Amino acid sequence: MTPTNDKPEHIALGMWAAAGAFLMFTIMNVFAKYLSANHSVIEIAFYRNLVACVPFLMAIFLFGRREILVIQSKPRAIALRAVLGTVTLITTFVAYSLMPMAETAVLLFTASLFVPVLGVAILGERVGPYRWTAVLVGFVGVAIMVNPTGETNTLGVTLALCAALMQAFMSILLRHMSGHERPETITFYFFVIGTFVTGLALPFVATGPTLAEIPLFFGIGLSGAAAQWLYSTALKNTPLAVVAIFNYSSIVWAMLFGWLIWNDWPLPIVLAGSTVVIASNMLIVWRESRLAQSARVKVSQIP
Repeated sequence: MTPTNDKPEHIALGMWAAAGAFLMFTIMNVFAKYLSANHSVIEIAFYRNLVACVPFLMAIFLFGRREILVIQSKPRAIALRAVLGTVTLITTFVAYSLMPMAETAVLLFTASLFVPVLGVAILGERVGPYRWTAVLVGFVGVAIMVNPTGETNTLGVTLALCAALMQAFMSILLRHMSGHERPETITFYFFVIGTFVTGLALPFVATGPTLAEIPLFFGIGLSGAAAQWLYSTALKNTPLAVVAIFNYSSIVWAMLFGWLIWNDWPLPIVLAGSTVVIASNMLIVWRESRLAQSARVKVSQIP
């Protein structure tokens, strides 16, 4: 997705929005990890979706943004994305509840490694040697991080990788929906359907927030909504390759919050594996930006 305006001030706005988005995503996961000590992740996901609906409902009914409600042509894809996104959210929260922040964040980066694989399997895309090399290098980094000495949290690693795979599938799905539906419409129905799906299980898993926890539940919902809005703003004003680079800031935030709140600092083997995974992701971002630039040059040369 390319920005609608290439002026420097719009690029700068998009970069600030990208930085803020990944900070908000990390804060949302911090709230989820903290609350998971006393609450089911399904309950946490319910309140996250419920609270996140509020800004959208205000925009629709107070500011007249009724177009958010309009599904143009892909209702089944929107519903599938919402259900899959809810399962992914729950799986992500469980992974964060089982493992340190930084380790989980790095494992979730493998979503970008799964995207080329799914692109070949689902869309029949061609993937060249550069991206295949990056994918293989990235999974070598994961193998280093997993540390096959028996000290690894096998369940946490498995869930984080499953969440990353589902995130990759959602990226393919969103690519399929691009140009057909508004981003805010897709996001709104994700929150609404997610609230309904998690609400079905609420009577069996909920313990109810205490008075002191209510601000935390509001925090997880508002930070999630802010992250989605900032991310959309970033994509609107800045090339995707630039936005993707800011994704790596979430590693820094995850390390910082993990250290400050839970006194967790990644082991050297985790840092080594993280470096390999991040390097492979940067290779993919670089290659995608080169291909996009080449395509723009070819189009500009068409008489």
